[in-house]
Amino acid sequence: METDKLKQLLEGVQSGCVDVNSALEELRRLPYENVDGFANLDHHRGLRNGFPEVVLGQGKQPAQVAAIVKRLVAKSDRVLVTRVDQLMADVVLAENPGLTYHPLPRLLVLDRSDPAGRKPGILVVTAGTADMPVAEEAAVTAELMNNKVERLFDVGVAGIHRLLDKVDTLWQARVIIVVAGMDGALPSVVGGLVSAPVIAVPTSVGYGASFNGLAPLLTMLNSCAAGVGVVNIDNGFGAGVLAGRINQMEN
Repeated sequence: METDKLKQLLEGVQSGCVDVNSALEELRRLPYENVDGFANLDHHRGLRNGFPEVVLGQGKQPAQVAAIVKRLVAKSDRVLVTRVDQLMADVVLAENPGLTYHPLPRLLVLDRSDPAGRKPGILVVTAGTADMPVAEEAAVTAELMNNKVERLFDVGVAGIHRLLDKVDTLWQARVIIVVAGMDGALPSVVGGLVSAPVIAVPTSVGYGASFNGLAPLLTMLNSCAAGVGVVNIDNGFGAGVLAGRINQMEN
């Protein structure tokens, strides 16, 4: 349950539109809810962290994800499922037609919030086109957290003039997510150009010596630019959440 829905419930009790027993039944399931013995849904997370529990689709059975999503949809206006292939998406959407599948970042999304209320300030930058799936995972996640996100794709260090041509865009951002594979050098370049915090995301894009993202991860961890933080390999979701929380902070 999110803060707004809890306020509506309490206001309903206060006004007499919701009887006390119905409110008690709703609150009884607030901490967590068991789903058929295979999952315990943390409905309290939206109140604690400002965003409902997110479902990792990878490793779960499609029917399990469909059942989990059905319970989450009943409690929240925003639902996010990550690492979803097409087969799982088809099963979940058959049971929950209100969601939208984004095939590039492999996300299932329910968003009944008002997009006009999104706060500007986040910029997502990629070194190459192949980094876009991870970048879009970050961008869609941040958007679902009530942030407006700009994208700047394929501006890696192999053609640095493409990035330098967009310096004004970099300077306008309050927080920047930089997604790169191969040598992973782009976050250091961006970090040297801006005063905003930079969240570096290494990807598993690259040839053999990139070791499925380990090489760019080490490059980013050893960045000589100040103000660069690093999340795990291919963790666009984690970067999107972190950027969203930073952007929502008051000046």
